[in-house]
Amino acid sequence: MKIQVEPGKYVLAVSGGVDSVALLDLLRLHPGVKLIVAHFDHGIRLDSQADRIFVQQLAKRHNLPFVYDTARLGPSASEAAARKARYEFLRRTKTAGGAQAIITAHHQDDVLETAVINLLRGTGRKGLTSLTSGEGIIRPLLDVPKSELIDYAQRHRLKWHEDTTNNDTNYLRNRVRHVVLPSWSVHDKRQLLDILARMRQVNARLDHLLDDSLEPQLRRDWFVLLPHNVAKETIASWLRSRDIRDFDRNTLERLVVAGKISEPGKTIDIVKGHSMFVGRDHLALHATER
Repeated sequence: MKIQVEPGKYVLAVSGGVDSVALLDLLRLHPGVKLIVAHFDHGIRLDSQADRIFVQQLAKRHNLPFVYDTARLGPSASEAAARKARYEFLRRTKTAGGAQAIITAHHQDDVLETAVINLLRGTGRKGLTSLTSGEGIIRPLLDVPKSELIDYAQRHRLKWHEDTTNNDTNYLRNRVRHVVLPSWSVHDKRQLLDILARMRQVNARLDHLLDDSLEPQLRRDWFVLLPHNVAKETIASWLRSRDIRDFDRNTLERLVVAGKISEPGKTIDIVKGHSMFVGRDHLALHATER
């Protein structure tokens, strides 16, 4: 299995599962690549400390620097909260370690799962193609099926830890992973991957066009004339351009309706820490007190 990573210093996120353990093995002897092994304990499982110890010992065996942090999110934590805490830790580690990027072990199966999940959540066109490399994050396994990673790990006699929460279908991702996608044929999955590849090209062109139109404030007379679905995509792109990403279809609906018909002077909550102000002639994003 060959992957492409340019020489440099990177933070490698290692959970202890087969995906990240296989990627660590692939990268540790990669020419010119220096790694900082980073592990984040979400504090969701009572036995999660064993994962940290396992990854720490793995890093020590390969003479690699190891960094970890622990949160106390609890078993009721949402996937979004866990993801946000994890990436905040990885970005802190990247800055502190002087690394040029973060590397994660997301693979082809994750691409499919994420597309289905975001389709169900109604996060718009960008949600379908959100799992890519970029913004300081490298994902070199996106074209590699999980089955190949398992095969690699078994052939090289690697050891890994299975996260017991990965089988908990109370989480949407696990329902998609264990119930939805197994019912699809190889042809079905290939078709979706082809659609996502084409969608990435369309998104790149749309983003270029929107970048020329989106400003810190949106002209309200222009916005109210947009078709409803176009207005939703415009709001979604506007939010992302200001690094606001934890929104769903209901949030987009509220903002579009408010932007078109609310009385001037009204403030609409978006997500924690952000709101939209509706003026007579414009819409504006405001940071709110946490």
